[in-house]
Amino acid sequence: MLGDLFGGFAALANPETFLYLVGGFVMGLVFGAIPGLTATLAIALLLPFTFAMELTNALVMVMAIFMSGIYAGSVTGIIVNIPGAASGAITTMEGHVMMKRGHGAKALGLDALASSIGGVVGALVLMFVAVPMSRLALLFQTPDKFALVFLAVVTVAIVARGSIWKSIIAVTLGLMVSTVGFDNMVAKARFVFGSADLIEGVQLLPAVIGLFAVCELLVQAGSPPRGALDVPEFKVTRRDFVPRWSEIREIGFWTYVKSSVIGVLVGMLPGGGASMASFVAYAEAKRVSKKPQEYGDGSHEGLAAAESANNAMCGGAVVPLLTLGIPGDSVTAIIFGVLLIHGLVPGPGLLTNEMATIAPMFAALLVAATFVFLSVILFGPWYIWLARLNRGVLYAFIAMIAMVGTYASTYSVFQMWVAFAIGGIAFGLRLLGYPLVPMLMGIILGPYMELYMRRALITANGDPTVFFESPISLALYALTGVFIYFLRIRARPVA
Repeated sequence: MLGDLFGGFAALANPETFLYLVGGFVMGLVFGAIPGLTATLAIALLLPFTFAMELTNALVMVMAIFMSGIYAGSVTGIIVNIPGAASGAITTMEGHVMMKRGHGAKALGLDALASSIGGVVGALVLMFVAVPMSRLALLFQTPDKFALVFLAVVTVAIVARGSIWKSIIAVTLGLMVSTVGFDNMVAKARFVFGSADLIEGVQLLPAVIGLFAVCELLVQAGSPPRGALDVPEFKVTRRDFVPRWSEIREIGFWTYVKSSVIGVLVGMLPGGGASMASFVAYAEAKRVSKKPQEYGDGSHEGLAAAESANNAMCGGAVVPLLTLGIPGDSVTAIIFGVLLIHGLVPGPGLLTNEMATIAPMFAALLVAATFVFLSVILFGPWYIWLARLNRGVLYAFIAMIAMVGTYASTYSVFQMWVAFAIGGIAFGLRLLGYPLVPMLMGIILGPYMELYMRRALITANGDPTVFFESPISLALYALTGVFIYFLRIRARPVA
């Protein structure tokens, strides 16, 4: 096995393959950072072209897009408070506060470092413990998956800054929105109010665009006219994007490692994804933090925990894909298609029979993770430059890209109107002091929560005790109680 892994790194020494790696990484940065254009969309657009590529080049390119695309979702979130993807929501909450204080370079540097560490940990786990870890994922039955999603939903509500009741209402609204559309389990439309367009439901990308891009544009439209974003004037050099050792020690090496492990474990579960990984890691970091009052107000520790888990999820999500043939998230579902196009069938025998063929995937994921930190040193000043653009020009461009991205991903004019509608609702909620991130997580997690709950009840003939029979479920419910106690009962919430 080690020989195959070294062969994967040797494949990257081929100049052509390395150029595909760099090209994929840059493509992921662009698609991940621009609201509406996600890593999923980038790989989906690339999929037809992989027919003509050599297998190694195709695998290397998609893995580079995966890693950089997950990271890049936080860049525009930090700079202009509009995350490029749902996975950047937590980082946006912490990083943009730092940006407004004139610490944008520090926020971007800490963000990139945490992403690199998480990505490296995820890639190493994928390389050396993929098969044993896949057996762990197999232990999770449907009631256990419900317990995990329940933990994530509760976590969303209790980690949000401010009123717990407003957070609960926001999560509930998100869960309600997630139920609109076609019910696959009974083949029936629900809550469509006679509209054929609503049968497809509210898709994730229009929800993200509405909650963050459209809402932020409405907020800025009501602000006094200014030429550039309302952040202090400061001059940055590339050295400013390298975190100080004192800042890294303050965050703690254990925070990086623990958050990365959480990201890997959540990524291994089908439907887990980067958003759930970041929230669970963020909540755990806040639970043990010596400065929980800083969370939601520019916490270095919270930012690092969320970003470490985000990118560690990449390695974890590939584990069930390769070992069980089960994609861990939407990106790995498309990578599944790339493998099938080239005649590789993901499943238990793939790692045994085709390790030498897929080893470049592992190497590409690890190298791309190291590129993340290098990229912020190279492009960081340009990121900060975005904040110096004329506000009218910048937000007009973001609005155009967001709407084009919404249409390109859904091919639906109706979903563009959905994004506008959700943006208007989000604007009203924001004026009333309701947090938007919990609503987004309700929309993301709602379908999984409902699916696992209904499947478990069907298999148990409606007996609700099925949710409390498994030791894994009981452990997750106990962890939920621990989070509630430490984050809301024992600690006084900051209003």
